[in-house]
Amino acid sequence: MGARRGVQRATLAEAAQLLGISKGAVRQRVRRGTLRSEKGGDGRVYVYVAPSVDDVHHQAPQAEGALVEELRDRIRYLERQVEEERNARYRADELLARLMDRAQLEAPQGTTEAPKTVEDEAERAEPRPATVEAQEGAQRPWWRRVFGG
Repeated sequence: MGARRGVQRATLAEAAQLLGISKGAVRQRVRRGTLRSEKGGDGRVYVYVAPSVDDVHHQAPQAEGALVEELRDRIRYLERQVEEERNARYRADELLARLMDRAQLEAPQGTTEAPKTVEDEAERAEPRPATVEAQEGAQRPWWRRVFGG
């Protein structure tokens, strides 16, 4: 490919230095297609960088713009990761719900379980007369209530 007027062919490291950004940011721009590049005969990736007229005056704003772009790329990546984790959690919850449903269907139906709460115990208890004698009987020792006396 022929070089355009003023366009400079540089390695990733050189391009990063010329643009005032990291090598990772240069790679991202190459992947997105915002920087023209080619693979050289030596296996290295070369990037075509157009020098700016006001490089000295605009180096800081260019670096800030590149930083903002790199941070946006990272945010998009992290948002994808969060979405993937959210989907994985949803699938795990669905699987757990199905397994719990299956376990309930496969549980033996004839078993009696012990009451789990005080209210359940009260419902299972036999009704007792609410008389003074019954209340007095509750104050006597058990053996007198059973054997009399």
